Amino acid sequence: MGLSSGTRHLLREAVSWTVIAVVAAVALTHFEEIKTGIVGTLGKFRSADVAAAPQAKANIPRARRSGSVVEISATRSGHFFTEVEIDGHPITIMVDTGATMVALSYEDAERAGIFLNPGDFTHSVSTANGRARVAPVMLNSVSIGDITVRDVRAAVSEPGRLRTSLLGMSFLGRLSRFNMRPGLLVLQD
Repeated sequence: MGLSSGTRHLLREAVSWTVIAVVAAVALTHFEEIKTGIVGTLGKFRSADVAAAPQAKANIPRARRSGSVVEISATRSGHFFTEVEIDGHPITIMVDTGATMVALSYEDAERAGIFLNPGDFTHSVSTANGRARVAPVMLNSVSIGDITVRDVRAAVSEPGRLRTSLLGMSFLGRLSRFNMRPGLLVLQD
Protein backbone atom coordinates (compact mmCIF):
# COMPACT_ATOMS: atom_id res chain seq x y z
CA MET A 1 0.00 0.00 0.00
CA GLY A 2 1.65 3.22 -1.15
CA LEU A 3 1.31 6.65 0.36
CA SER A 4 -0.04 9.49 -1.68
CA SER A 5 2.35 12.28 -2.68
CA GLY A 6 0.58 14.66 -0.30
CA THR A 7 1.04 12.26 2.64
CA ARG A 8 4.73 11.73 1.78
CA HIS A 9 5.22 15.48 1.62
CA LEU A 10 3.47 15.90 4.99
CA LEU A 11 5.69 13.20 6.57
CA ARG A 12 8.87 14.86 5.22
CA GLU A 13 7.73 18.19 6.66
CA ALA A 14 6.94 16.56 10.03
CA VAL A 15 10.38 14.87 10.14
CA SER A 16 12.10 18.16 9.18
CA TRP A 17 10.31 20.11 11.91
CA THR A 18 11.05 17.36 14.45
CA VAL A 19 14.77 17.52 13.61
CA ILE A 20 14.71 21.32 13.95
CA ALA A 21 12.94 21.06 17.31
CA VAL A 22 15.47 18.49 18.60
CA VAL A 23 18.44 20.62 17.47
CA ALA A 24 16.89 23.71 19.12
CA ALA A 25 16.23 21.80 22.36
CA VAL A 26 19.81 20.51 22.46
CA ALA A 27 21.16 24.00 21.71
CA LEU A 28 19.06 25.54 24.50
CA THR A 29 19.98 22.80 26.95
CA HIS A 30 23.70 23.17 26.24
CA PHE A 31 23.72 26.91 25.47
CA GLU A 32 26.51 27.84 27.91
CA GLU A 33 28.81 25.05 26.69
CA ILE A 34 28.21 25.98 23.05
CA LYS A 35 28.71 29.67 23.78
CA THR A 36 31.94 28.99 25.70
CA GLY A 37 33.23 26.85 22.82
CA ILE A 38 32.43 29.46 20.19
CA VAL A 39 33.77 32.36 22.25
CA GLY A 40 36.87 30.33 23.12
CA THR A 41 37.49 29.57 19.46
CA LEU A 42 36.99 33.19 18.44
CA GLY A 43 39.08 34.30 21.42
CA LYS A 44 42.01 32.21 20.16
CA PHE A 45 42.05 34.21 16.94
CA ARG A 46 41.72 37.45 18.86
CA SER A 47 44.46 36.40 21.31
CA ALA A 48 46.79 35.62 18.43
CA ASP A 49 46.26 39.12 17.03
CA VAL A 50 46.96 40.90 20.31
CA ALA A 51 49.61 38.60 21.74
CA ALA A 52 52.35 40.15 19.65
CA ALA A 53 51.42 43.79 20.38
CA PRO A 54 53.03 44.21 23.82
CA GLN A 55 56.31 42.73 22.57
CA ALA A 56 56.27 44.98 19.50
CA LYS A 57 55.69 48.25 21.33
CA ALA A 58 57.51 50.16 18.61
CA ASN A 59 54.82 49.04 16.13
CA ILE A 60 51.98 50.61 18.13
CA PRO A 61 50.85 53.78 16.35
CA ARG A 62 51.26 56.91 18.43
CA ALA A 63 48.03 58.56 19.50
CA ARG A 64 47.54 62.08 18.16
CA ARG A 65 46.52 64.44 20.92
CA SER A 66 44.94 67.85 20.62
CA GLY A 67 43.61 69.20 23.90
CA SER A 68 40.67 67.09 25.01
CA VAL A 69 40.64 65.01 21.78
CA VAL A 70 42.78 61.91 21.26
CA GLU A 71 42.92 60.05 17.94
CA ILE A 72 44.25 56.48 17.94
CA SER A 73 45.15 54.75 14.68
CA ALA A 74 44.44 51.04 14.24
CA THR A 75 47.29 48.56 14.06
CA ARG A 76 47.60 46.25 11.05
CA SER A 77 45.38 43.74 12.85
CA GLY A 78 42.65 46.41 13.13
CA HIS A 79 42.92 46.80 16.91
CA PHE A 80 43.46 50.08 18.74
CA PHE A 81 46.47 50.08 21.07
CA THR A 82 47.73 53.09 22.95
CA GLU A 83 49.71 54.03 25.99
CA VAL A 84 47.76 55.25 29.00
CA GLU A 85 48.82 56.34 32.44
CA ILE A 86 47.20 54.40 35.24
CA ASP A 87 47.76 56.14 38.55
CA GLY A 88 50.74 57.87 36.91
CA HIS A 89 52.34 54.69 35.49
CA PRO A 90 52.57 54.14 31.70
CA ILE A 91 50.81 50.99 30.45
CA THR A 92 50.26 49.79 26.87
CA ILE A 93 46.60 48.88 26.50
CA MET A 94 44.09 47.81 23.85
CA VAL A 95 40.90 49.86 23.57
CA ASP A 96 37.98 47.41 23.71
CA THR A 97 34.45 48.79 23.48
CA GLY A 98 33.16 45.26 24.15
CA ALA A 99 34.82 45.12 27.57
CA THR A 100 32.55 46.15 30.44
CA MET A 101 35.39 47.68 32.38
CA VAL A 102 39.10 48.31 32.36
CA ALA A 103 40.77 44.91 32.64
CA LEU A 104 44.41 44.82 33.68
CA SER A 105 46.76 41.91 33.38
CA TYR A 106 48.34 40.98 36.69
CA GLU A 107 51.71 42.15 35.37
CA ASP A 108 50.39 45.55 34.20
CA ALA A 109 48.66 46.02 37.56
CA GLU A 110 51.99 45.54 39.31
CA ARG A 111 53.60 48.04 36.89
CA ALA A 112 50.86 50.48 37.94
CA GLY A 113 51.66 49.92 41.63
CA ILE A 114 48.72 47.61 42.36
CA PHE A 115 49.86 44.59 44.36
CA LEU A 116 47.38 41.84 45.11
CA ASN A 117 47.23 38.69 47.21
CA PRO A 118 45.70 35.39 46.04
CA GLY A 119 42.68 36.05 48.28
CA ASP A 120 41.89 39.28 46.40
CA PHE A 121 40.65 37.35 43.33
CA THR A 122 37.08 37.10 44.55
CA HIS A 123 35.03 37.48 41.36
CA SER A 124 34.54 35.11 38.45
CA VAL A 125 34.04 36.58 34.98
CA SER A 126 33.39 35.27 31.48
CA THR A 127 36.11 36.23 29.01
CA ALA A 128 36.88 35.49 25.37
CA ASN A 129 39.09 32.66 26.65
CA GLY A 130 36.62 31.20 29.16
CA ARG A 131 35.99 31.78 32.87
CA ALA A 132 38.61 33.61 34.93
CA ARG A 133 38.98 34.94 38.45
CA VAL A 134 39.63 38.65 38.90
CA ALA A 135 40.26 41.11 41.69
CA PRO A 136 38.04 44.20 41.56
CA VAL A 137 40.00 47.44 42.05
CA MET A 138 39.39 51.18 41.83
CA LEU A 139 41.94 53.14 39.81
CA ASN A 140 42.56 56.67 41.06
CA SER A 141 43.12 57.96 37.52
CA VAL A 142 43.38 56.78 33.93
CA SER A 143 44.87 59.28 31.46
CA ILE A 144 45.40 59.43 27.71
CA GLY A 145 47.00 62.72 26.73
CA ASP A 146 44.97 65.52 28.33
CA ILE A 147 42.00 63.22 29.00
CA THR A 148 41.87 62.04 32.61
CA VAL A 149 39.09 60.04 34.22
CA ARG A 150 39.17 59.60 37.99
CA ASP A 151 37.88 56.73 40.14
CA VAL A 152 37.66 54.14 37.38
CA ARG A 153 36.33 50.67 38.19
CA ALA A 154 38.65 47.93 36.96
CA ALA A 155 39.45 44.27 37.34
CA VAL A 156 42.86 42.62 37.58
CA SER A 157 43.21 39.12 36.16
CA GLU A 158 45.03 36.31 37.89
CA PRO A 159 48.72 35.94 36.91
CA GLY A 160 49.15 34.71 33.35
CA ARG A 161 45.43 34.85 32.42
CA LEU A 162 45.39 38.08 30.38
CA ARG A 163 48.12 38.96 27.89
CA THR A 164 46.91 42.43 27.00
CA SER A 165 45.21 44.92 29.28
CA LEU A 166 41.92 46.31 28.00
CA LEU A 167 40.53 49.84 28.18
CA GLY A 168 36.83 49.13 28.52
CA MET A 169 33.57 50.95 29.12
CA SER A 170 34.22 51.91 32.77
CA PHE A 171 36.63 54.46 31.20
CA LEU A 172 35.14 54.99 27.73
CA GLY A 173 31.59 55.44 29.01
CA ARG A 174 32.66 58.44 31.06
CA LEU A 175 33.95 60.39 28.05
CA SER A 176 31.74 62.96 26.34
CA ARG A 177 32.10 60.90 23.16
CA PHE A 178 34.08 58.26 21.37
CA ASN A 179 33.62 57.03 17.84
CA MET A 180 35.28 54.85 15.27
CA ARG A 181 36.00 55.61 11.68
CA PRO A 182 37.86 53.28 9.34
CA GLY A 183 41.26 52.85 10.95
CA LEU A 184 40.75 55.59 13.54
CA LEU A 185 39.29 55.81 17.04
CA VAL A 186 38.48 59.30 18.37
CA LEU A 187 38.11 59.95 22.12
CA GLN A 188 36.91 63.26 23.56
CA ASP A 189 36.80 64.38 27.17
